[in-house]
Amino acid sequence: MRQVFTERDIPASGELRIARGSILTPSARDLARERGVRIVELAPDQIDSNSPPEKTIAIGSDHGGFRMKQALLPVLAELGLAARDVGVYEEKAADYPDIAVQVADLVASSKAARGVIVDGAGIGSAMAANKVDGIRAALCYDTASARNSREHNDANILTLGGRLLTESQAETVLRVWLGTPFAGGRHQARVDKIMAVERRG
Repeated sequence: MRQVFTERDIPASGELRIARGSILTPSARDLARERGVRIVELAPDQIDSNSPPEKTIAIGSDHGGFRMKQALLPVLAELGLAARDVGVYEEKAADYPDIAVQVADLVASSKAARGVIVDGAGIGSAMAANKVDGIRAALCYDTASARNSREHNDANILTLGGRLLTESQAETVLRVWLGTPFAGGRHQARVDKIMAVERRG
């Protein structure tokens, strides 16, 4: 369920099925018009993802993070990643725990490699996501926290505060977070201890 469509995604003819709320770049829209390609918008759950899980990022936001989420979608596309956008699709009041759990479920079930959740402060989404087994959600607010959460903690979900960071700051944090590998080694034993807490029930 790719949410950002560029010229490369426009077929030679026929139709292109996209999820409602997707971004179609101006050049992609122009090319579709030139080729006579019909753009069909469907509910997100009606479109199957053709991207492998390892190249898929689950992403979602509440109303407080909607604008920032929309700004980050093209960044994922630029990095060659497919966005599995669970909403919201407009700046309308929504409960962040609902969105956080949807993103966390996709990551925990290996349907997405990692997840990104944006709410007003990023705190509540981290709390909600971390209730899902297998999730290590980290609220990051600068490059140092983004790098540490990946390198030391193998965080698989990033939460951001849509009202606390600028879009430029959030993009920088996202790029660092996505680009930082888990260091393993001595950190693996500590991550194992974090995950063992889940098994206590």
